[in-house]
Amino acid sequence: MVALTELFYLPSLEYFTAVLGSEEIILDDTEKYHKQTYRNRTSIMLANKVEVLSIPVLGGNKRLPYKEVKIDYGQKWKNVHLRGIQSGYGKAPFFEYFYPYFENIYQKNLTYLFDLNLELLTVCLKLLQLDVKLSVMGNIGEKAVGNDIRGLLNAKKGFETRSFYQSEAYSQLFGVNFVPNLSVVDLLFCEGPASKKVLQASQKK
Repeated sequence: MVALTELFYLPSLEYFTAVLGSEEIILDDTEKYHKQTYRNRTSIMLANKVEVLSIPVLGGNKRLPYKEVKIDYGQKWKNVHLRGIQSGYGKAPFFEYFYPYFENIYQKNLTYLFDLNLELLTVCLKLLQLDVKLSVMGNIGEKAVGNDIRGLLNAKKGFETRSFYQSEAYSQLFGVNFVPNLSVVDLLFCEGPASKKVLQASQKK
C-alpha cells in the first residue's frame, strides 16, 4: 500500500499508526504552507506539563509553497527545542542511544522547514524499524495511492475524532496518567526497540 501524506515536524503517534503497514510514503512537495498545523509544531512531555514546540518561520504565507518556507533562526527556538527534549527525556532508557541522531540534524541549521522535517522523518522511520520507502513527489499522476491522508490529521481536532489511533499506554517518565499521542520522540526515548509493537497496538482496528 502507498500512503500519501503531508510532512509534519516530529510527527505524533497518530501519524505513524496511519502509515503503518505502508510499503511507501509519498510526500507531496507542491502543496502550499498552512499555519497552525503540525507542519511546524509537535508536543512533548516535560516534568509538569505537555509542552508544544513550535518552529518559527519567515513569511508563512498560505500562498507560499511549503518547500519554500524558511526557518526563522533569528529566534532562539532551536535551543529551546533541544533543551526541552533533553529536559523531558534525558533520563529515559533510550535517550543516549537515539538523541544524537536528532541533535545532528538540528546542528545542520537547514534553511527550509521542509528539508528539516524530511530529515527528521527519515530518522524516525529508521529508529522505528519501519520497512517503508520515503519518496518526495511533485506530480503524483497515475501513482496508485491506497491511503491518502492529506488534510485528515487536523491539529484543531482531537485524535478521537479520527479512525487511525487509539491510546495504548507505555511507560512514560512523568505523571500518573498516561498522555496519548505525543511526538514520536516520546515513544522512541521511552520504549526504544519496542516502539514498533506499541504502534501496532495503537492502531484502531
